[in-house]
Amino acid sequence: MLQPENQSKKYKTLFTEIETGRIKIPMFQRDFVWSKEQTTKLIDSIIKGFPIGTFILWQTHEELRHVKNIGNANLPDSPKGSETFYILDGQQRLTSLYAVHKGLQLIKEGQSIDYKDISIDLSCALDDDELVVASNPRSNGPFISVYKLLTGSLMELVQKYNSEDFIKKIDTYRERLTGYDFSTIVISDYPIDIACEIFTRINTAGTELTLFEIMVAKTYDEERKFDLAREYELLIDSNGTSKDLENADFDTIPSSTMLQCIAADICKGVSRKDILKLDKSEFIERWPRVKKGIFTAVDYFRTRLRIPVSRILPYNALLVLFTYFFIRNNGNPPNPDQDKWLIQYFWWASLSRRFSSSVNSKIELDLKRMENILVADPPSYQSEEVSLSFQALKEAEFSTGDAFCKAILCLYAYFEPKSFASNSIVKIDNSWLQRINSKNYHHFFPKDYLSKAGIPDFANSILNITFIDDYLNKRVIRAKPPSEYMRKFKKDNPEIDNTMKTHLIDDLDTYGIWTDDYETFIKHRGERVLEELNKRLRPEES
Repeated sequence: MLQPENQSKKYKTLFTEIETGRIKIPMFQRDFVWSKEQTTKLIDSIIKGFPIGTFILWQTHEELRHVKNIGNANLPDSPKGSETFYILDGQQRLTSLYAVHKGLQLIKEGQSIDYKDISIDLSCALDDDELVVASNPRSNGPFISVYKLLTGSLMELVQKYNSEDFIKKIDTYRERLTGYDFSTIVISDYPIDIACEIFTRINTAGTELTLFEIMVAKTYDEERKFDLAREYELLIDSNGTSKDLENADFDTIPSSTMLQCIAADICKGVSRKDILKLDKSEFIERWPRVKKGIFTAVDYFRTRLRIPVSRILPYNALLVLFTYFFIRNNGNPPNPDQDKWLIQYFWWASLSRRFSSSVNSKIELDLKRMENILVADPPSYQSEEVSLSFQALKEAEFSTGDAFCKAILCLYAYFEPKSFASNSIVKIDNSWLQRINSKNYHHFFPKDYLSKAGIPDFANSILNITFIDDYLNKRVIRAKPPSEYMRKFKKDNPEIDNTMKTHLIDDLDTYGIWTDDYETFIKHRGERVLEELNKRLRPEES
């Protein structure tokens, strides 16, 4: 990288470069937030020769997503084949100056602000210590609009301000504005991540630009009509124009996971460094097939694994691996052998807490396991086998942020749990699953009941969790013992025995429901859950 270069730019040079498209505001800059009063003080500082800070510009051939208009003025495209200067520091100052230079009207918070109003009080002495520039000048005073000062013809100004003193001041103020040396630092040919790091340090008090924000800027292509921010919005919610993740109830998938999906497809590396190195053209070309791969993977989760919502997916990294498989499998459904090993991999990764650390490197290792599955070759888990026990399940405290617990929830969801009251399928909703006290989660033996009964141990065990609807949870069951509320459901629901099997509660008598025997319930349900998990972990033994 070249060292930063100190330059000075005259007023005319600065605005010529803006108006020819050479200087641009990258879209990751914040919106224009300066007040009209701040702009007024900036103009006053310039005509008095005060320093106003340095503009930092990034000179590059990269084409970034950038601001296309300021107020009622459209900004031109950069000249083809030329380098562009992106503003890393000084956007507010430069936008203020441009608004005055062009006499723009900007809409801020629903109000129109006219920058033609910013004027110089000609009654003040040239070197007056007081503020000589006004944002809202008096109508009866000798004021000249800064816009008119810069754009008006000499003849026009002489006719309007027929005073030798006023004309002298106008000439001096114009010379000071147009002759001002603006301090700039130019950094040339820095990688985009370094340029963004510079931007972060000088603009956002340490709030780092996200990798997604950087890639949105880097991959933007106007000619090909590609805007990654927009593509991600459509992936999540297309407003009915196409397939999207919201309609599939997988709309909590973050943008970082989507970036890993495309990086895995292009280079089999998913680290920040790998993603930043992705070629823009290849990124855009691969996007449609990666998007299709994401949808196919989500469809597999929903239909084959019967995971109805993304909130209970143990790891977002799983979507990266399964998307990679379906892209490489040309979107085709897995054959029986592939299906068997995919299911085993899902449960192995989830129950082993595979991605609780070193996520990127483990994804890259597991892409090789996906390659094995693609040729129907069972991947090896030697020395990494998952060995489950009833005690481990019993002691697993329910937490919506724990991958192991989410895996058990996925198992519960697989059996499409039905309402205790009506035998209808319980709707599991992303918006209801953020906290352990959310609408869908129910402790079969209510915690308040267990506490009053003197049985607080393992009350929050994952084995004590069922999916039910909000109405039953909050209004019917509350803190009642199972024997009490289940008698009512047995009376109202003739299918209650089949209903409870969808919750892996196979027999109300054996499971100790009618005697409120918590230990017996946990023991039998734990054995049932363990049986189902082992089937999935060891398909060759099933």
